[in-house]
Amino acid sequence: MAQQNTPLKKLQARIFRGQNGDADGDDKATKTGDGASAAGLTINIPNPVLTGTTQNGPDPPKMPTEQTPPKQSHPDVDTRPFRQRIAEKLGENYHGTERFRLDQDNKKERHWKRWGPYLSDRQWATVREDYSANGDAWSHFPHEHARSRVYRWGEDGIAGISDNHQRVCFSLSLWNGEDRILKERLFGVTGHQGNHGEDVKELYYYLDSTPTHSYMKFLYKYPQKAFPYEELVRENVNRDRDVSEFEILDTDAFDDDRYWDVFMEYAKDEQDPESIYVRITSYNRGPEPATLHVIPQFWFPNTWSWSEDHPPKPSMWASGDGVITAQHSTLGKYHLYCLPSPPPVNSQGELLVGDSGEPEAVEADLLFTENNTNYNRLYGGNNETPYVKDAFHDHIIPSHRPKGDEDGHPGFFHTKIRSSYARQQNGRNDETPSSEEEQGPRTPFPAGPSYVNPAKRGTKSAAHYVFHDVPPRGGCAVVRLKLTPRTPRTDPSIEDEGIFDETVEERRKEADEFYAGLVMGPISDDLKQIMRQALAGMLWTKQFYQFIQKDWLKGDPAQPPPPPERKYIRNRDWKHLYIADILSMPDKWEYPFFAAWDTAFHCIPLAVVDPTFAKKQLDLLTREWYMKPDGQIPAYEWNFGDVNPPVHAWATFRVFKIERKLYGREDVQFLERVFQKLLLNFTWWVNRKDQGGNNVFEGGFLGLDNIGVFNRSEPLPTGGTLRQADGTAWMAFYSLNMLSIALELAKHNEVYEDIASKFFEHFIFISDAMTFRGGSGDDDEFSLWNEEDGMYYDAIQFDNGHSMQLPVSSLVGLIPLYATLVLEPATVNRFPGFKKRLEWFMDNRPEMSERNMANMKARGRGERRLLALASKERLVKILEKMLDEDEFFSEHGIRSLSKRHKDHPWGMDVNGERYEVNYWPGDSKSGMFGGNSNWRGPIWLAVNFLLIESLQRFYQFYGDDVQVECPTGSGDYMNLVQVAEEIQHRIIHIFGRDVEGKRAANGGNPKLDHDPHFRDYVWFYEYFHADDGRGLGASHQTGWSGLVAYHILQSGATCRLPRTPKTPRSLAHHYFDDTMDPQSEYGDETQSLYSAYSAADLNTLGDISPDAL
Repeated sequence: MAQQNTPLKKLQARIFRGQNGDADGDDKATKTGDGASAAGLTINIPNPVLTGTTQNGPDPPKMPTEQTPPKQSHPDVDTRPFRQRIAEKLGENYHGTERFRLDQDNKKERHWKRWGPYLSDRQWATVREDYSANGDAWSHFPHEHARSRVYRWGEDGIAGISDNHQRVCFSLSLWNGEDRILKERLFGVTGHQGNHGEDVKELYYYLDSTPTHSYMKFLYKYPQKAFPYEELVRENVNRDRDVSEFEILDTDAFDDDRYWDVFMEYAKDEQDPESIYVRITSYNRGPEPATLHVIPQFWFPNTWSWSEDHPPKPSMWASGDGVITAQHSTLGKYHLYCLPSPPPVNSQGELLVGDSGEPEAVEADLLFTENNTNYNRLYGGNNETPYVKDAFHDHIIPSHRPKGDEDGHPGFFHTKIRSSYARQQNGRNDETPSSEEEQGPRTPFPAGPSYVNPAKRGTKSAAHYVFHDVPPRGGCAVVRLKLTPRTPRTDPSIEDEGIFDETVEERRKEADEFYAGLVMGPISDDLKQIMRQALAGMLWTKQFYQFIQKDWLKGDPAQPPPPPERKYIRNRDWKHLYIADILSMPDKWEYPFFAAWDTAFHCIPLAVVDPTFAKKQLDLLTREWYMKPDGQIPAYEWNFGDVNPPVHAWATFRVFKIERKLYGREDVQFLERVFQKLLLNFTWWVNRKDQGGNNVFEGGFLGLDNIGVFNRSEPLPTGGTLRQADGTAWMAFYSLNMLSIALELAKHNEVYEDIASKFFEHFIFISDAMTFRGGSGDDDEFSLWNEEDGMYYDAIQFDNGHSMQLPVSSLVGLIPLYATLVLEPATVNRFPGFKKRLEWFMDNRPEMSERNMANMKARGRGERRLLALASKERLVKILEKMLDEDEFFSEHGIRSLSKRHKDHPWGMDVNGERYEVNYWPGDSKSGMFGGNSNWRGPIWLAVNFLLIESLQRFYQFYGDDVQVECPTGSGDYMNLVQVAEEIQHRIIHIFGRDVEGKRAANGGNPKLDHDPHFRDYVWFYEYFHADDGRGLGASHQTGWSGLVAYHILQSGATCRLPRTPKTPRSLAHHYFDDTMDPQSEYGDETQSLYSAYSAADLNTLGDISPDAL
């Protein structure tokens, strides 16, 4: 193809959106505004060639049932942007177009969330798909099987969407002409193959999303060379735990920038949530022309192969040129319009022309098959249908087709599955189930001439676009599709690509408007972009999660029964589980399943953008089809019976208050409904985790995995019982949150006043058990506090009544700070029954109320009362260690283990075996918990978040009366809210650019930091290296790391650049001046210390008043 050099200025002006003199003037790729739409978030889209521009231009696709009506002008139609029309209609009640859609969805006027990013990033090798005898999910359903074998419990894909019951799915697939398979799902190493456990080995970013998914943007970076599947596995298998993981950027896959930037955008019609625009924009970043196959796929999950009665089968067919129609018994009929694409353009916006000298459209070749397993390929069995799941691979890629021997017998391939023997050979003696290599014949079919159905019918379809010789260094190709139940008679955008692009751009601007509404104060463009990507990523990582324990354990009638020993491996006791919901995932590749305590943290930033969705998550986990009848909340699918920290009550009340603060709504019914179920869960904790009835709790690893010297989920090798400082502190924290909720509910129902009194008593008894000083001679009492070290420790209680502390300085000793509650005098006076019980305890149980470390008789600022495990003296001692940069205080937050243990590890010998805790600032060097447990140093945003809030609450009580050195030894004294802000800023610095343009999370990778096609994009890792801040663990969108968005919204306006000096306190002190006049709901003061922002900003997260916290 040649480049078109004729002067077509009007056409050229339309080629790149953002450079076409748009009427709004705000679409330039380099322009940013209050909408936090930074340079890296705007992409330039070539417009299609308009029909009739050239003699050989493409005709519009023929439609299935109706004649296309002639286009007519409608002078009375209001052509203003939708947001302007809605703003005019709503007047002063207008809070943004996306807020308008959220209100419509909440009122059930329109189902804006029916379609969303509900596909998993990985369904293969999950527990739900594991039907093995040994529970080795990684080996039972490996990546090599995923293209040929149907899933039972979910679907996956790249940037995929589905309806909210996952009845039909859509996702992206690609082929670069070199790979042995289509790129239709994300690849990574398994738990057996990775030197630090499972890890995705792809480059992709969740760039943008609104809460209703009216607009979404995703970026996938696809190598032009053959994807290095085997190299990634081989190199990671050969590395031990002392070495960093081998990533795709360590290969030559992206050398010379030979890759594609593939942007996937979704947009919904302005008032029709069922109609979805899809725009796929692919840029050749390499130095030479390259060919790309873009193959969006549209399919039904297999629901017909499991039961003997063969339920009705949905169907798809080609109903016209470039049109796929899908019919489902409950979803109805949808059409996927696969529009002709313009030819590629070069980086100057010049169209490529064909041999005729004119631009030639790229038409889609529609492909159809059945979403059925290829038993021939995998097992040598007989296929149910002649066309199977992996048909598109065989159809498009010649090398993927079967290769028979001279006698016509099919060939064989080996599925490489990592065995425990091989791991032992590499010095990694993991206790992982061994697996043998599977083998089966290559596909000995089809009997006919085609791998795909020539009748163009089936249950799985694709639109195959081929873009030849896309120009280098920014050459671009665009695919446009529309999924809708409508036809061109009622939807002109199907035929008018100009309307199509304008609609997508309008949805993007509405997303800008939505995120602009969250930001108050002078936050930098870089921080706005980080905030937006963090929130958008959390919205992208929703997933349809299905698990019906009865069916999963028993097996399906139409399939061979599972091995009998399988039912004893995991989750046997969770017979009541019946889950089929849209849930927030920790990470849709590494953790494509819900995790209870992760969910609680997800809901905090989610509540900022969509409190209804956040409330739904918290409510679901306490419903009877999730929660056990005895009150236990399911942990995660690998072991629903594991014990996670009890943070559900905290998250419930925080979400309630965030919605009240930002949206002006009090959902008391939600609060009461969840509270009632949490009463069961609290009782379960008291009955199951306080074995001795002493209010000192164990609980297993409590989410902190390998933080202790012993495996805290197993019997101690020393004998005795482990009394966990963090387990007991978590329960004190739980008690205070239940007390807070009860007082809130008591405003509406006085019965809850008595319940508040009960949780007050629970807190007192737990506090007493935690803080008793010992030395009374009573063997039944012992201390978890070490006065000499100024730290709380775990302790072993032996059967003879003696105890021994385990002096490991870790988060275990900081978590007691979480249990902090400030009681406003107006609150106490409002509830006389509660006040009476409070005073009775102080008068009649002085041995407890005075021994309680935060003396309840002492009054703080404004006559407030403080309920806390740590007294003023102990608080200062703990903070002295926590803020010591040689112990806990990193440049990037609070470490999970003191750095002191680097030179001074602590351990003990038991029965000839050494147990020891060392400081590991990065990935774990231990095989404990499968080698993927990392709490001996790294920074975790979730636990840091609770520490920050605790300091803010302590400040509410102490004000400026408590000031500490920050950092310890610096001579710079701060009050506690300043300390909290400093921790927030250090966490923000993990992600923000420093003066040299580097992001700590990128680990010093120059391509990620400085390449213009990488530097604006951010990954939100699972945890972070304690000394240099580089991202570790799950790499793309770990839900609770999205908490950084909350930090940016609360304190980003004062955040300095990373690696720059702090503003002297004398200059920054005005930030904390008593300039606000927000009367507390509970208090009578006319001035408040508790917000960093002006009174005009009280609807923002900057408010840290007692009511807000």
